[in-house]
Amino acid sequence: MSNPDLHTTLVVVGAGMAGYATALQAAQAGHDVILLEKQDETGGSSAMSGGCLAFAGTDLQTANGVEDSSELLFKDLREVGKFENDENLVRAYVDNQLDTYEWMKQAGVQFGPHVETSSGQSVPRVHNVDPADAVRALAAAAKRTGHVQLMTSTQALRLVRDPREGHVIGVTVQRDGACFKVLASHGVVLTSGGFVQNAELIHRYAPQYNEDTAVFIGGAGNTGDGLKMAQQLGADCRDMLYIKGTYGKHPTDDTNHHSLLAVYKGAIAVNQDGKRYVDESISYKLLGDACIQQPYSATFQIFDQAIFDSGDNQTRILDIERRHEEGLVIQADTLKALADSIEVPAAVLVDTVATYNRHVDAGHDAEFGRAHLVHQHGKLVKIETGPFYAYPSTAAVYGTYCGLCVDAAMRVLDVYGAPIAGLYAAGEVVGGLHGAAYMTGSALGKAAIFGRIAARTALAG
Repeated sequence: MSNPDLHTTLVVVGAGMAGYATALQAAQAGHDVILLEKQDETGGSSAMSGGCLAFAGTDLQTANGVEDSSELLFKDLREVGKFENDENLVRAYVDNQLDTYEWMKQAGVQFGPHVETSSGQSVPRVHNVDPADAVRALAAAAKRTGHVQLMTSTQALRLVRDPREGHVIGVTVQRDGACFKVLASHGVVLTSGGFVQNAELIHRYAPQYNEDTAVFIGGAGNTGDGLKMAQQLGADCRDMLYIKGTYGKHPTDDTNHHSLLAVYKGAIAVNQDGKRYVDESISYKLLGDACIQQPYSATFQIFDQAIFDSGDNQTRILDIERRHEEGLVIQADTLKALADSIEVPAAVLVDTVATYNRHVDAGHDAEFGRAHLVHQHGKLVKIETGPFYAYPSTAAVYGTYCGLCVDAAMRVLDVYGAPIAGLYAAGEVVGGLHGAAYMTGSALGKAAIFGRIAARTALAG
């Protein structure tokens, strides 16, 4: 009977943005890759995302009159993460981001014509893609190399170590009811995503987020497989404390998976009592935490016609018009009528808006210290021109933004800080980049950037 095991140069576990970036980088250097995906389709959470990538100093920013730099990106990433992130990982992201942007374009990824400002950004830095199309473009580029073998409906079960030297040499997998090994001369890269679909792990690490308080959205395969496989070998983890929901998900609409952040265009957030409760310019992860603590774990984004008109239909989280067309935005001619429609005390909402407008005129938000539209960008605007709008909002856990400890070369580290030979990781399964909060675009950004780094490191070994 023949040996059913497969042999290659590099095994990559998970076929989302990080997996395809890893595979393509390796294949472009002439190496053979087996890319494993346990679902019957590729893309994972990457294809379901908002399609934002955070890059700095690009030609697209220049075309839009935006001045940005790697150092400002580094500063913003560290600040939004409240300096809980790994400085070396942040530096790895920043030092490789511009080259990765150009590399993605060369691979066929299409970026939208505009850049926008969002969570954690001091200047417009959101580079937009259709996320499913972006993954497909990398997949097509990988296929063209002739070096990437994709195996869908193939679940990785355990990592395989060399019995004598101990380094990782492959994975045991299951496909069509059969178990076999996929072995690689240069090790394994875990790009298997997070664990947003694993209720047990979510409860273990973030008990404040449950089915009664939050919405959970992500790839069906994101159940923590890669995390657990690496933990079995002694891998350390970090940032588990900082699992957070993203603010702005409509609490009752199941047809739209994306958040709306009208607050980043000037809206205010009010609770069921019609009162503000937070500085709306902070990271939407921190806004999610604040929302969860409010009555019914749901609040409203309140804005006027001018803010409505400032939305950007090229950026999903800022596309107010689309949400309105979908019937999700509540509209009224007056604030009182709007309050009646959303069943909050009318007098309180009218007073809340009036007080906020006075803060804007005075140049200082005396209640919550809001100074900008988002992070350190944008001048505050008043809410005064009817009609007026409300967008019901809760927190959605789109990803876990925590995971395995890695060094700047994407080598997985054990609990003593030593690399586990032959094991690398990239994408959502990796912790350490985001820290306490999150910059828009850094999740897809790190998937592509860290995937390329992981491939280079593995193949150099």
